[in-house]
Amino acid sequence: MRPIPYTFRPTATSAQVRHEHGSIEDGAETGAEVTIAGRLMLRRVQGKLAFGTLQDSGGRIQLFAPAKVTPEFTDFCELNLGDWIGVTGEVMKTRKGELSVKVQQWELLAPARRPFPDKWHGISDPDLRYRQRYVDLWVTPEAREVFIQRSRIVSLIRRWLEDRSFEVETPIFHPIPGGALARPFTTHHNALDTELFLRIAPELYLKRLTAGGLERVFEIGRVFRNEGMSTRHNPEFTMLELYQAYADYSDMMELVEQLVSHLAMELHGTTTLAYGDRSIDLAAPWRRVTMLELIAEHAGVELDLEMPLKELRAHAERFGVPVKSSYGPGKIILEIYEKTTEAELWGPVFVTDYPKEVSPLSRDHRSKPGFTERFEGIVAGRELCNAFSELIDPAEQRARMEDQVAQREAGDDEAMVVDEDYLRAMEYGLPPTGGLGIGIDRLVMLLTDVHTIRDVVLFPTLRPEQF
Repeated sequence: MRPIPYTFRPTATSAQVRHEHGSIEDGAETGAEVTIAGRLMLRRVQGKLAFGTLQDSGGRIQLFAPAKVTPEFTDFCELNLGDWIGVTGEVMKTRKGELSVKVQQWELLAPARRPFPDKWHGISDPDLRYRQRYVDLWVTPEAREVFIQRSRIVSLIRRWLEDRSFEVETPIFHPIPGGALARPFTTHHNALDTELFLRIAPELYLKRLTAGGLERVFEIGRVFRNEGMSTRHNPEFTMLELYQAYADYSDMMELVEQLVSHLAMELHGTTTLAYGDRSIDLAAPWRRVTMLELIAEHAGVELDLEMPLKELRAHAERFGVPVKSSYGPGKIILEIYEKTTEAELWGPVFVTDYPKEVSPLSRDHRSKPGFTERFEGIVAGRELCNAFSELIDPAEQRARMEDQVAQREAGDDEAMVVDEDYLRAMEYGLPPTGGLGIGIDRLVMLLTDVHTIRDVVLFPTLRPEQF
């Protein structure tokens, strides 16, 4: 066998070959020579004739290798499934109508020293798929397509937002955790001899930039939350956050409707998508309804912040909702909503007007005491986005953060701390601002009809493998 080359120069992909020559007649030869490269995924030998299936980034194409024109024919017939090979030959179509490349030159580019899974069944063990994504992408075409679509979705989002704002980057290492209610990951910086936190949200840094005069900003990036895992949760995930000066949460609702329906049209040509065995129409306008109204619809109970705490606790117990001693009425109502109602919302729906107690960064509702101008977008029973009319009063923000500290001291390890630098930025003046966060992974799940977050994250977090 010849030595493995240092480089190889394909002139076409399988998709390009199909596009340019797919319409030729059965048994026809084109006289067109191409050089392609990829993995050998199937192979069969019939005497002096060998057939193979080469897979590359554009899909699959047949290799047609007659012994009389294919050099080192015996070695070609002994290639292993999964070997990377490069092939030069004429594009033709067999008498049975299979578009092929007649192998006139070939090179082994990388041998597969481990056997690939069964060609008909792929990888049946989900854990193995996630650990060995480098194999899954070859043997599970649906998985490859999801990640191609994910890349396209992020690109479409970025281009759509660039027409309306501009992208920035903010730190991943934070000196204190903030911007969301979540438990952070911690690390230690040796040179500074200080504890740092992987960001749970870029929110407070982005709003610093709004205070700095960047009126419309967005960031697409990883965030990290030291929380449990489920079909909707991975400890590291991708978020879009954006902030728009002079806007409120109603403007953010319109932006979400426009963006999501735009993505659906670009990807599928329609706003009505299949998700599982049901359909969802993502066209604007989406329903707007308060959290309390939805609890009444789905749980059959009228709740209010003015209810005695004892009565709210009794309702929570009736619905099997655990309540900590530190929970006030707003937190109890949120827990009841999440237990009884959220998963039942097929949507799309904007759930509005969250209690102030659970919305430390949201501005007070302009007409409903005790509530804030906050919404979550729910689609297929899952939170897709979270948005506010942003709190802009530094004195009120300090009071909210101090209340969060009290909740942390009472045992809530997801509560926030006081961010003095952010408060200082607010004291220079933060204009009325609308803010929005969208979970990119959940958005990809929705747009590709995928039902677990691990299937849209190339390398999801798993328990370390024992070798």
